[in-house]
Amino acid sequence: MGHYVLDKSASRFTVRAFAGGMLSAMGHNPTIAIRDLTGEVNFDPANPGKGTLRMQIRADSLEVTDDIKSKDRKEMESMMKQQVLQSAQYPDITFEATVASANQLSEGRFQVSLNGTLSLRGATGRVPVTAQVSLLGDMLRASGEFSLLQTEYGIPLVSVAGGALKLKDELKLSFDIVARKQE
Repeated sequence: MGHYVLDKSASRFTVRAFAGGMLSAMGHNPTIAIRDLTGEVNFDPANPGKGTLRMQIRADSLEVTDDIKSKDRKEMESMMKQQVLQSAQYPDITFEATVASANQLSEGRFQVSLNGTLSLRGATGRVPVTAQVSLLGDMLRASGEFSLLQTEYGIPLVSVAGGALKLKDELKLSFDIVARKQE
């Protein structure tokens, strides 16, 4: 079983929110980068179905990456951290998963289905995730995307302009995670 530690400087993890409501055509769909994540992966290419993943994200490390005015970015990030994530009260977001199934696509490449548990803002829910996993020497790379509903974690849907512009419940999360093998 190979033990890998996430390399946050080489990894990318983003969240995409979508605008709804009467004024949604004028709103934008914010993209949020997760800047501070740590974690570890256990993966054995000879027995990929026994793999595990544990990841932790600092809730106050999320940043809006869209090309918008600095004032708007600060306002959105403040709302996200204080009202949506309540990062002072719930500083960590955790995801733990075991491999449910794995298919080898080619030498060193696998399609992996994970049974995951996400703990976010004091609530915990099941999240299935499918990832493409590649082993390149001492590096493991996993990429994919999944969705979650904010309301399943007790997160209020943010709205402005009297509700004429509000975020939809579903969030799309995309990841390209790099982990390095540890001895």
